[in-house]
Amino acid sequence: MPAAHAPLALPVATQSLPWPRALRGRGTGWAIEHRFQSTRSEAFDDGWGLLDQQAEETVLPPATQVIEERAKSILAGNDSPDIPFDLSINPYRGCEHGCVYCFARPTHSYLNLSPGLDFETRIVAKVNAAERLRAAFASPGYQPMALNLGSATDAYQPVERRLRITRSLIEVLAEHRHPFSVITKSAGIERDIDLLAPLAAERQVAVYMSITTLDPALARILEPRAASPARRLQAIRALADAGIPVGVSVSPVIPFINEPELERVLEAAAEAGATRAFSVVLRLPWEVNPIFQDWLRQHFPDRADRVMARIRDLRGGRDNDARFGSRMRGEGVWADLLSQRLRRACVSLGLNRERLELDASRFRVGGAVRPAQAELF
Repeated sequence: MPAAHAPLALPVATQSLPWPRALRGRGTGWAIEHRFQSTRSEAFDDGWGLLDQQAEETVLPPATQVIEERAKSILAGNDSPDIPFDLSINPYRGCEHGCVYCFARPTHSYLNLSPGLDFETRIVAKVNAAERLRAAFASPGYQPMALNLGSATDAYQPVERRLRITRSLIEVLAEHRHPFSVITKSAGIERDIDLLAPLAAERQVAVYMSITTLDPALARILEPRAASPARRLQAIRALADAGIPVGVSVSPVIPFINEPELERVLEAAAEAGATRAFSVVLRLPWEVNPIFQDWLRQHFPDRADRVMARIRDLRGGRDNDARFGSRMRGEGVWADLLSQRLRRACVSLGLNRERLELDASRFRVGGAVRPAQAELF
């Protein structure tokens, strides 16, 4: 990916209904065309008033479709110095949580699906994930490295209740004593406390709960099918009470939307039992940019221009900046002020900004311990 790219032009919507169109329970109703699409479609009024008629009709949100996939591999490498892990596992492609800001939306383009509505309604489930992970660990050259579960799409999104792919992966990780971290915004992780607690006792797991806002009304439109903020705080308490180290991610920070809540979110998480914290400034790669701006003008027309102006201040005048080193925090005076606020709040609340060091020395394959790297984080 180039260091930076120009804003993606707003394409014509592929659905017959005009956009913007909000669908209840979905982050966006826009089936935006993706950047690899070779054809374009446009709504056409044939003189019978069909477009006006469709615009007035009540449209039911599309049901979620699960597409089963047998993955060839399950471990993805990371070459970004901004991310504190070497490997990631994402049991699903797409995410029903529907977070409008999700940086992973553009990955649906590689499936020839829309990063908009398809991303949150057409979920690819890697049904053989545990099998592929076991095979990866058995490879003669494999050495345990910093591994994160759910870095791109949430490993505990609603479909996990039925498919239990994430649980099967944790069972393999536990079997091989491979340390890992989890990041989620779902209270569904409470189901797996029975697996996580024994691993935590051996310093082999850490959990990070993503809490973007404490405002349930904002959460309903920003991340419509994720757990409510109150429910996420309850999950932090349940994890902490079970002896599982848990941190909070206040991400993404969106200027003038959830940014004023930064300290309050950190305080609530600390009271619930979180011991660590970090945050990432809003990123708008590829199709996320027009999707987010469309959402912003639907829900916050009074401040949309102000929000985008501040984002450009943070991104060197661009809507997005993909450069390593600045893409997670931004740059300039506003980025520095956000970093200072985070640091001061963490000091005041006793929240450690460093990742928990996990123990990789017990990694084993077939009952035998394999020498590991000295540090995982």
